[in-house]
Formats: sequence, C-alpha cells, structure tokens
Amino acid sequence: MSKQIINTSNAPAPIGPYSQAVKVNNLLFVSGQIPINPATNELVQNSVQEETTQVMNNLKAVLEEAGMSFTNVVKTTIFLSDMSLFAVVNEIYGSYFSSNFPARETVAVKGLPKGVNVEISVIAAE
Repeated sequence: MSKQIINTSNAPAPIGPYSQAVKVNNLLFVSGQIPINPATNELVQNSVQEETTQVMNNLKAVLEEAGMSFTNVVKTTIFLSDMSLFAVVNEIYGSYFSSNFPARETVAVKGLPKGVNVEISVIAAE
C-alpha cells in the first residue's frame, strides 16, 4: 500500500489530529472542509452561500494539490446544521460539477465544528 499525506497552504490547516487528505494508491480521501478562509484563518459566516463557496474552494485546493479536480470525485458527504439549507447548498455544490456526478449523501447533524452550517468531505480517484 502506498500512502501519501496531502497538505496545502491553499486550504485551512487541520484543527485537530488529522490530515487535509490522504492518498492511498489511486484513491484520495479528503477530510471534511468547513468555511475557513486559509489566507486569514477566519471563518466565513456571512451567509450559507458564502460558507458553501468557501468549503468548495477549500476542497478544490486540496484536490489540486493532489493533482486532481472535481471531475475525479466519486463520493461526497455533506453535513448541514439544518436540512432547510439543502436547496441553497445543493445549488452551489452542483455548480462545481458538470457531469458524471459523484455518489453522495446529505445529512443534518446536531452540530458542526466551530458552529458552522456546512461541512463537506470527498473521495476522489485517479
């Protein structure tokens, strides 16, 4: 098994004992991203739209560091603070994919790190 830790300053640094992503053979497991602006290390919480955009941009940065893009994503998990946010998050999330959409589940949870509304993780393959 070939295991490689992926890390980029273009996405938020981990806030715990985990890696931004781990590549094993041809699979990339990207940790859940929350709306932290990596340039300022500040939360983006002006609106759910801005939160979701920041989350997707953080995922994009990690994917790019691994030499991949959203076209490589095969599975996503979306965590929401409230299912009433689904339509807004889904619209922005969907704009990052053009076809051959990944498998996905979306769940509402009691709480997310730092009190954010959106966290998304992905699995990608070469």
